[in-house]
This record gives sequence, structure tokens and C-alpha cells, in this order.
Amino acid sequence: MMQMIRSGSDGWRESKICRYELYIVAGASIHGVEGDRHAPGLRGANVANVFLPTSKVPPDPRPPTPLLLCAHLISRGKKSSSKSARQVQAAATEAMAEEAYTIPVFRQRTSEETGETEEYLRVSKKVEKGLAAIQEELHRMRTSTKAQVDSLAIEKEVKEKMYRRVDLLEEIPRMPDFIVALRPHTVWEKMSVKLFCTVLGTPMPVVKWYKGGVPVDPLSTPGKYKIESKYGVHSLIISRCAVSDSADYSAVATNPHGTATSAAAVAVRSASGGGWASQIGLIPRLSGSHFSKLEVSLVHCFPVTFGTEGESASLLCTLVVVPDLPNLPPFVEWYRDEKLLQPGPLVDMSVTGSVARLVLPQLAKDDEGLYTIRVYTKDGTSEHCAYLFVSDAAVPVAGAPGAPMSVKAYDINSDYVLVAWKAPNTVNEAAIVGYFVDRCEVGSDSWVQCNDAPVKVCKYPVHGLKEGHSYRFRVRAVNSAGISRASRASDRVTALDAAESAKLEGSAEGLASAPGQPVATRNTKSSVFVQWDAPKHGQQGLMGYYIDARAVGSKDWFACNHKPFKLNRFVVHGLTPGETYVFRVQAVNVFGLSEESQESGPIAVEPALATPSAPYGISLLNCDGSSMTVSWSSPKSCGGSKISAYYVDRRDVQTLVWKEVNVGPIVERMCTVDNLTEGTFYEFKVQAANVAGVGVPSAPSLPMKCEAWTMEQPGPAYDLTFSEVRSHSLVLVWKAPVYTGASAVSGYFVDMAKKGSCDFVALNENAISQRYMQVSGLEEGEWYVFRVRTVNAHGIGRASLVTEAVCARPPPGTKEIVAGVDEETGDIFLSLEASDISQTSAFVWSKNYKPIGECPRVNVTTKGRTSRLSFLNPDKDDLGRYSVLVTDTDGVSASHTLTEDALNSMLELSHAIRNPVVPLKHGLNYEVLEKGLVRFWVQAVQLTPAVTYRFVVNDKEVTSSKEGHKISHDASTGVIQMIVENFTRESEGTYTVQIHDGKAKTQSSLVLVGDVFLAALKEAEFQRREYVRKQGAHFSESLGFAVTDDCTMMLACKVANVNKDTTFHWYKEDVEMVPETPPNVMSGACAIPIPLFSRKDQGVYKAVIGDQRGKDTSTFDISGQVFDDIINALARIAGESASELVLQCTPEGIRLQCYMNYYTEEMKTVWKHKESKIASSEKMRIGGTAEMAWMQICDPSDKEKGLYTIEISDGVKTHARTFDLSGQAYTDAYEEYLRLKAAAFAEKNRGRVLGGLPDVVTIMEDKSLSLTCTVWGEPTPEVTWFKNEQEVLSNEHTKITFDGGKFSSIVINQVTPEDSGKYSINVRNKYGGEFVEITVSVYRHGEQIPESKLGQPKMATPAVIPASTTPTPVPSKSQTPAMSMKSPTPASTPKSPTPAPKSSTPAPKSPTPAPKSPTPGLKSPTPAPKSPTPGPKSPTPAPKSPTPTPKSPGVKSPTPLAKSPTPAPSPKSPTPSVKSPTPSRFMKSPTPPRK
Repeated sequence: MMQMIRSGSDGWRESKICRYELYIVAGASIHGVEGDRHAPGLRGANVANVFLPTSKVPPDPRPPTPLLLCAHLISRGKKSSSKSARQVQAAATEAMAEEAYTIPVFRQRTSEETGETEEYLRVSKKVEKGLAAIQEELHRMRTSTKAQVDSLAIEKEVKEKMYRRVDLLEEIPRMPDFIVALRPHTVWEKMSVKLFCTVLGTPMPVVKWYKGGVPVDPLSTPGKYKIESKYGVHSLIISRCAVSDSADYSAVATNPHGTATSAAAVAVRSASGGGWASQIGLIPRLSGSHFSKLEVSLVHCFPVTFGTEGESASLLCTLVVVPDLPNLPPFVEWYRDEKLLQPGPLVDMSVTGSVARLVLPQLAKDDEGLYTIRVYTKDGTSEHCAYLFVSDAAVPVAGAPGAPMSVKAYDINSDYVLVAWKAPNTVNEAAIVGYFVDRCEVGSDSWVQCNDAPVKVCKYPVHGLKEGHSYRFRVRAVNSAGISRASRASDRVTALDAAESAKLEGSAEGLASAPGQPVATRNTKSSVFVQWDAPKHGQQGLMGYYIDARAVGSKDWFACNHKPFKLNRFVVHGLTPGETYVFRVQAVNVFGLSEESQESGPIAVEPALATPSAPYGISLLNCDGSSMTVSWSSPKSCGGSKISAYYVDRRDVQTLVWKEVNVGPIVERMCTVDNLTEGTFYEFKVQAANVAGVGVPSAPSLPMKCEAWTMEQPGPAYDLTFSEVRSHSLVLVWKAPVYTGASAVSGYFVDMAKKGSCDFVALNENAISQRYMQVSGLEEGEWYVFRVRTVNAHGIGRASLVTEAVCARPPPGTKEIVAGVDEETGDIFLSLEASDISQTSAFVWSKNYKPIGECPRVNVTTKGRTSRLSFLNPDKDDLGRYSVLVTDTDGVSASHTLTEDALNSMLELSHAIRNPVVPLKHGLNYEVLEKGLVRFWVQAVQLTPAVTYRFVVNDKEVTSSKEGHKISHDASTGVIQMIVENFTRESEGTYTVQIHDGKAKTQSSLVLVGDVFLAALKEAEFQRREYVRKQGAHFSESLGFAVTDDCTMMLACKVANVNKDTTFHWYKEDVEMVPETPPNVMSGACAIPIPLFSRKDQGVYKAVIGDQRGKDTSTFDISGQVFDDIINALARIAGESASELVLQCTPEGIRLQCYMNYYTEEMKTVWKHKESKIASSEKMRIGGTAEMAWMQICDPSDKEKGLYTIEISDGVKTHARTFDLSGQAYTDAYEEYLRLKAAAFAEKNRGRVLGGLPDVVTIMEDKSLSLTCTVWGEPTPEVTWFKNEQEVLSNEHTKITFDGGKFSSIVINQVTPEDSGKYSINVRNKYGGEFVEITVSVYRHGEQIPESKLGQPKMATPAVIPASTTPTPVPSKSQTPAMSMKSPTPASTPKSPTPAPKSSTPAPKSPTPAPKSPTPGLKSPTPAPKSPTPGPKSPTPAPKSPTPTPKSPGVKSPTPLAKSPTPAPSPKSPTPSVKSPTPSRFMKSPTPPRK
């Protein structure tokens, strides 16, 4: 037939005007029909194309039909006859009217089947009749073509004669006129539309195109528009129309004589369900065309990808660009679900070198979908599509739902936005009860929840927005378990009144009904195609569908997609090959998820059924001059069903006609071809067949000469296969040669070379006898090829064909053979779980790489993906290397060498399983219980309720009795026990327990003699005593210590079994301690605080509790390590509470202080200066109080500058505080030290009144008043007396004396009422002075003594001078003044050189405490610590006056002189100053001393 068509094509080629193309398409055979026959010349062809050399076969979009014979005739030229075309079409229709022929699956041509032979002949006649009709039609077409050629010649001649008339017509001016106007078009999306018109005019008009009145510019959108103008026909082509292309288009023709316009409307409709092919990876949505001068090819494109929320994903595609120009990369576009992606924070696109990359740095479920890369090339575009699945991230609370998605804002106003989103998929989680909507103003990171209660629908109106402000929104789902993660934030939305804003399309009336029952069909070895019907109710506002799946036999569903899929068909990826699944579907709208659909029928994950791929590797094995034996390798793909037959064709290389070799199917991959001509070269090809039909033929073999083999060396080995391919090794297996030569085969050599290299290297120096070899030392990822050479006694024979290249890399998920023993039967087995399997896969077990087949020594069982080889009676004959190969996979195989040691170990375990013993978790053991009971127990791994047992003690069985033995068991825990109540010295001996449980039995013994028995007896007696002790009040927890946060050490214990009569006592060294708060034994805990713990608190402490039932004692020895532990505990709290070092200046030097909760010298405290430890000395004094630790630098100098550190160690950690005493800090401190030192010296030597003067004096007139006081100062001060602030001069009435520079007195003779008033004395020298006031009241004879009006009258008693006495000063015996009241000078007043002398009468008491010093002390250059403790004290504080102040005779002071109870307080003292109720008598002199 082919020759006939070719011979009839010569006339067509000579025409050059018309070209005809003939297509003959044969459909696929009907699957599953056995015994059918092929028509001659069409055997096994699913699609056979017979065409002319110049024709191209277009793809047939229709589904295959049985023997579709179509004659398609095309006539091309400037003009064609419509009549001829109709004739051709009618002829083709007539030829197609013949009855179709169904191609069978297998060719089984046997003359015995008479009915099949008749069918074969009938079909042959019909095919011949059809071919005759086609030949007749070709003859008619040649005749018609000749007529057309003649007609064209005549037309050409007529035009040549009329050219002058045409020229005349063209010279006549004419305005534009549309001969053919534009017509309207209505098209679907993605289709192209062509608007064309014909316009005439003289001169030729210029046509411009407009869309909605706007000129169409093809350059603005490359590839979108194309404008053509040929022979007066003007056209506008719009490529891949979108809905936005709907508009009124117009063509405006213009020349110098006028303008004409033609308009038409174009409507682009969105197809229902359109785009589903794009969604499942068939047709991506493309934008306009972009022209390129580069040739770009896509290689190594990204596969189906799986990601998780929050992670990043990268889609890569390798490009081959010709020419490769660094400055001119190819133009690449990325799409997601037909939408063009733009670069942004969530999408990063790049084309670097030869790699196009799309990076999604922060995955969300919004990113799930079909991703398409489109590359513009010289010849058009190249695309690749793959799906990206994004699963939910880990939820914050177990059982919480996944995050919502696709959050968008609609109906935008100045203060209102409608937020809508898509519900997440819930598979095993609780149902969603609502959603929370959050908003965030752009520029802020603060999210505000918009609704107080969860909203149940997937939309929510957000009010209260500020006009002109921009916001983002997010949504969180809520169910009974908790709240989900937040969704991805929406795009920014500005609250403005917009003329047009997106409206939420449609609104459902409620939840959609359940979709139809899904139907699943096979797709690939890891995916399934699922389709379903839309829900009957609630299709309006439908957002999409969620698809769930579960493995058959499992109750757990898992989500197939995490973003609603809009179409009702979906490809589920990532399934386990060979596993069986069922599917269900849910619809999603704004009200949430519908009910689940019915489950689909179970389907195994297998590739779609197809014909096998082509066999390969045809090799010659033997030739005797009239026949040739050839072999081949099985196809790489079986097409989803088992290969059942092979068909071989041959041909003489001198001819082009292939002849069938076998009539019936060949099962083995070897065939002997007979009836050949010796000396002729032949070629062979092979086809494989399965239930889907006969596959494509292999490539023709190399020409093979039919020449008898007579060489003495053997022929080639064949069928070289690989197994157990790993990173650095593989196993090569082959079959023995068919032709052995003059002697038997003695061995083999294996050669190896890297892919692309011809340098083969022999892997073995000596020939090996086995027909397999493990090749090691391979480079991971490298490709290798192999060949095998056979050896006999006469030499090395022909080499086998070179294998296909193999990569040294194991298949994904490769697992090894596991050797073990069945726990129930005790069978020894080898097992392999295949990582990849198909419906047609089979496990082929081999020993030493020889198929085992049916063998009485082993049993092979296969269940699902696992195959097990069990040994029936294993012994040494079963040792060897076992391997298993899984057919119809990508090389899944493994091996295991069974060694003698491993077999012996498994035999022991097998014997233990077949002859069971009761396994024990714990052998026989004992423990001492309360009351001194002893429990003997044993625990088995598992016990049945029918277990029996007995205890034997010293060869005598013991039974449960009231005399002292209790025997029991617990089958749930496997415990068997015996409790001995009276455990005495007679209990020494051997204890044994014997257990029988079904067929299993065991026993366990315990020898309890000697020291072991004595220890058990001692413990039993102790427990008996403890039991007795606990019958009364006792300590449940013995004494121990604890340190509180305020550094108080507490001795504590817990008591039990107490009552109201129980007493509790504390003792230290047997001396009772009485706490302020009596212990409360009824609380169950007693404690006694030991504040300010130090070394003095060491000793043995004891607590005693008791009542009429008895008493109990607990002791605690605080010494040694215990004392150190307490100090360390105090140091830890003190160190953590320690303040930073504080600087304090004193007259003696510079002091560094560290305040803390508690300090004692027992703490491990170290002071350092410049990392050198400081020892306490006269220069560096170290000390502390309970509130602080200090270090004082006496008489500082520059060498004391530097960094000072205090380190407090608690035995585990060292707490350090530092202070840098240098620079300005040292300068300020040193200046302050000098000032304080000078002030202290001045204070020590200034003039002052030491005592002797009362506050108030009341005297009768005519009496003599003598006021005497002791003054002191260095140098000797000047003394001045004043009355009512006027100086008093010495005269006869008033006499002033100053004796020895120490005693000053004023004597008023015969006082009168005029002498009443306020007297004062001013004592002063160059360092300062003091001013003291005395109030004198003179009353007349006969008057009552007036009450004092100063101070507090009720407390003050005026001094009354009798009439008969005259007050005179009494000098001190020791010639030293008495200590006065507290000086109003800084706190660092030094101690008086000598104590004041004793007086005959006590010093008058002041009615109020002495006033505080009004002058504040020095403030440290650093901030004072926030501590309630008082400020630093002087190392030598001013002591109290040891003796009372002397008084003048005859004068009684109303109040005693105040004593200083404590050293002078620091400036930071928390105690406030107390003001005296009377004015202060001691103050600095208001006037300078007189010279």
C-alpha cells in the first residue's frame, strides 16, 4: 500500500500549485479480547500514519476508534474551486463509510481456528476494497488538478490583456469605501479572534485600528495584537482573548479624499469549567506573546512539590539557551493557577546563568496551586507545569484547626470594610465553630481583634476604621480544642470612599450540599485522578472543594489539598505506589464546609494502563548457517500490566520489507529464527504485548550475518542485568552463552568503563565460575557500563553487548533484607519490604543469584509490599547469599548473606519460641514492707488467667495460710508474690517459685543466707520498730534547714499523728529554746527561725514531740559541712541581692560599701584591687555589718586608684560587684575626704559649752542669781554673755567672770523683775563657736511661783532658788567639761578627749530628745543604694557621756540633759528628725567673736 501511494505522488509534486495530504489513522485495539488477528501489514500498530514526504501529520484530538480510516485532502493555491473541494470531500466520505476493523491484542494465527481465519479473510477483502477506492479517488484528483491548472493559465492571459484598463481606473480619485465591513464576534476565553475588512480607494487608504476609541498599539502588549494588510484586506488578530478584550473595535480608512469607518463588537465569554486543564497540568494560562531571537529549551524542570506553612520553597528549571549571552537572558514568566505572578516580598523570581528560579520565602496555604513557567523562544514559547502542595504547620494547641486563607477586603468605604476568607480543611480535627478577625494599621505591628465572639460565616464587616488610614486583616479559626494560627495578612486596604470597589460576588443561602460520590481512576504510579459531581444545592458562592483520602484499612483521613480547588476534578499526588485508597470531597462556601460526600471505591495507586515500551539490546547468540538465535532485554515499562508475549520481525538489509518471524506469541526473551539464507545480513526488531495491546517496536538491530559459528571459543553471554545498586556497589548478573564452542565454559571476565568511555577495565584477574559479580569501589553518582567475556579451554570468546549506563545511586527509599525469627511460629525467615511496587510487580527470590522457584526447603509468601522467604528445616545446606528482585520497578532489589553464626543464633531463638518458657521481667526478689513484713515476688512478661505456680522454701512447699504466709498473683501485671509475716532467724534458706502457664514453664530461685539474710532481718526489725514508733506522735520528716529570702535560717520539720495534747520542744545543746511563737503541731509542720546566723549558732539542735502515747526525737548537728552549706545558702541569697558598690567618704578615708540582705564574716567574701586580693590592714580596713560589707582606704593616695571588686562565693557561683575608683570619681572622693577631715578637726577644736546651764531659771527678787558653765575650745575661746540679744557688760549689779579659760559665770546681785529675760552665752574661737540660751523669770515677794511658758509646761519644772542661798559656780574636780547634748554638727564628731566629771547631782533632763543635726553629711559621688539600712557609721562613733553634767548649786533644772543613745546617724538614716518643743539652746554663735 505504501508503494502504491508513493508511486501515485509523482504527479502531485510536478503540479507545484496544489498539495494533497493523505492521513490513515488506525485506532487502538479493544482491550482484553483474546485470539483476534491483525490485518496484514498493520500488526500491532495502534496508530499508523501513511503520508506523502511533504506532508505533516497533525495530532488527532479525538479518542481512538477501531480502525478509523480517514482520507483528508487539502488543496492549496491562490484560488481553488469549491466544487472540486466538495467532490474531494464526498470521495473521502465514501471511502470512510467502510466498516471499521478492530485490531486484536495478541496475534495467534492458527489454521485450526476456522472461524478466526474466515474473519481474517473478510477483513482483508474490506481493506483491499477501501484501498482501491482511495486509488480511484487519487486518479480523479489528478484529473481535477490538471483542469485547475488550465483554468489558471487562461485567467492569467485575460489579466495581462486588461492591465491597461486597470491602470486607467487607478488614476480616477476615489474616497475610501469598505467593500467588506467588520462583523461582530463572540468567542471563549483563550481563543483567538480575527477581525478583517476590505477597503478600496484611490490612492490606497491607510487603515488604523481602535479599541473603544483608543488606538491599538501592538508594541504596548507584545504578542497580543497583530495587524496585517495584504492585497487590500486589512486584519486585526487578537491572541488568547480574555474577558477584558471585550469592546467595540473599529477600522478607520483615510486617504486625501475622505475617511470611512467600519465597527464591530467583540464579546469574550468565560467558559464554564474553563481552565480545569490548566489546573491539573494540561494547559497553562498564557499572557501575550514576547518575541525572542534566542533558542531556549527546558531541561530538569521542577516536579510536584510538597511544602509546609512557614517554610520556604524553591522551584528550579534549567535552561539551555543558544546563543548564551550574559547580557540578554531569556524572558521568563511564572503563573499560579493561570494568574501571572509579580515579584514582591512573598515572591522572588530570578534568571541567573542557565537556571530560572522561583522562591517563595514564607509559604502559606494561599501559595498552593499549579505553577507554570513560560519561556519565550525563537519559535514561540516553552512551558512546564507542576503542582505545589502546602500543608498546615504545627498547630499551637493539639487538635486546633488549620489557618484560614485567601483573606480579602470588599466593599471598601471610609469607615467600613467587608472581609471575606476561605475556610480551612478539617480532616480529623473537631468542627470549626467560628472565626476571629484581626486588623493592623499599616506601619504598626499591633494586631487588634475586631469581633468579641467568633463569627460563624466566612465574612465579617469591620467597622470603626479611620478615613485615609491603611489596614491589613487576618483571620483565625476556632474549634473546641483551641485557636488556629493566623492566616496570611491581606493586602493593604485604604479606608476611602471609592467610586468602584470590589464587591463580594453572590451570597449563598447556607452550607452547600454534599458533592457527588467521587470516582477515582489510575493516573501515575504515585497519583490518582479524582472527579465528582457538583453539589445539587448551594452552588452559588461556591469557593471550591477539599479532597480527603485514607488508606484502606486505616481510619485516619488526610488532606489531599489545603486550598479550595475550584474545579470538580483533581489529581492527587504524593501517594504510596501500590497502596489502595478511598477518597471523599467537601464543598466550601462562606458558610463553611459541607457534609462529606460518599466515599469513592477503593483504587490501587498504579500507572494508567498502556502498551509496553520497546524492548532493546537485541543480540546474536548463535548461528548455524540457516537459523539465528537472538535475545533481547525486556521493556523498561510494562505499561501497567504483565507482558504476555513478544513478536519478532526480520528483514534482509537489501530490502525494506519486514517479515513476521513468529505466528504465536513468544514468552521467553529469546527466539531462533529459521529458514534464513546463509551469507545474508539480517536485521531484527521486537515488540512486546500486554492486555492493552502490542507496544511500539524496538529499534532495528545491527545487521547480523547469517554465517555458521565454528569457532572454538564460546559465544557471548547475554541478558546482563543489574541489582542491588547502591552508592558504591552493585551486582551484575548474566546468563550463560548459548554457543559454548569446542569445550565447556570455564569462567567469565567482567569489564567496566565509565559512560562515554571506550576504555574498559577488567574487574577480575582470574575467570570466575559463577554468573554474577558484586562490583564495589564505585563513585557515588557516577555512570558506568559493563560487558562480560566468556572463557573456555580454547580462550576468550566474544564479548557480550555493552549494558546501558547505570548510575551508582540507590533508588529512593531503598531497604535491605531483614533476617529474623517469627515470634509465634519460630520460623526463620528473610523479609524485604519494597519501597516501590506496582500491580504487576513480583518478588523473585534467588540463592547465589539462581532463581529458587519451587523448592521444598523454603516457602515464599507475599503480602502487600512485603515478601518473606521462610526456611522449613534450616541447616547448613541453607547457607549462602539470598537475593530478591522486585520486577516492574526502578531496580528495587536487595541481598543478604546467611552465615553459620547467624543461623545458629536464629536456631536457638527458634527453639526457644517453639519450646516456650515463661519470660520473666524480674527474677525472684524480696523487699521489706511496713510492720516488718517480707515480700518475695517475681514478675513475668505476660501471664494468662490459667497460670499455676508454687513456692518452695528449703525444699518444702509453702502454701497460703493464716500462720504467716500469703500467696497471690496479678495476671495483668504478671506479678506472683508471697508475703511472710513472721520473718525470723528460722526464715533463712533458699526460696524457689515454679510457674506453669499453658505450654510454657519456668522457675526462679533466691538464696537468702549469711550476710544477705542478716541485712534483710535487720531491715525487717527496723520496720517493726518504725511501725511502733508511728503509732504515736512522730516526725514524718526529720529536722532540716532552709534559708528564707530575708536570710533567716529556719530549722524545720514535719510531724504526724498528733492531737491537742501533743507537746513540742526545741533544744540547743540540751538547753531548751523558747521561740516567740509557740509551735503549732496541729499544722503538721514546726519551724524555729535563727536570724543573723553566724558561727555562734553552731551546735546540736534537737526537737522533741510527745504525748501520752510516747515521744519522738529528731536531732540536727549544725557543724562542719552542714554549717558550710547554710553559709553558702545565705551567701547565695546575699550575693543575688547585693547592690553595686557605693562610695562613702569619711574623715578617716574612702570607704566602698556593698549593701545586701545579710552579711556575716563567715561568708566567703574577697575584696580585690586590680585583680589582687586585699588583706585587712591599717591601710585597708575590711569589715561589715548585718546590712553591708565595707572596705575602707585610710589616708588614700594615687596608688589606691583602680578597679575594686567584691566577690561573694556560695560554693557554686561567685557573685561579683565592682567599682572603678579612678579618674573623676577618685578626684571627687579625695576632695570630699579632705573636706571631711578638715571639718572633723574644726569640729573637734571649736568653742563650745560643755554643760552647767539650765533651760529655765525662776528666782525671787532680791536674790542673787549665778549662772555658771564649762566651756572648751582649742585655742581658748572668747566668751560673751547677752540679755535679750544685747551684750551684757560686767558691773556691780552684773558680774561676769571667766576663770582659767574653762569656767564662765554671770552673777546678778539682788535680782529685780527687770532682770527677767532671755540670757545667752556665745563661746567662739577661730574654728567656730556655740550659742546657749537661758530663760530667767523673777517674781516678787508673796507671789506664787509662775509656771514656765517655754517648751511643755506640764513636763518642765522651773528651778526654784531659795531665798537663803546664793548660787555659785562649782568647778569640776577633773578640770574637764561634762559632755553636752548632741552637737548640731556632722555625724562624725570625734569622741571627747576625757569623760566629764561627776557632779554631786544628776544633770537636768531635757523634756525632749536632742534635735538632729541640721547639717547633712557628705553625699557619695555615686547614687546611694535603695536600702532601708542606715548609712555608714564612723569606725569610732561618739560615745555617750559617762558622767552626768554638773549643775549650779541652788538651781534646779526642769529637765535632765539629753543623752546620746546611739552613735550619730548617717545622712541617709530612715528615722526622721524630732524637733524639740522648745527652741534650741545650743547653736552656732550669730556674731563673730570679739577680739
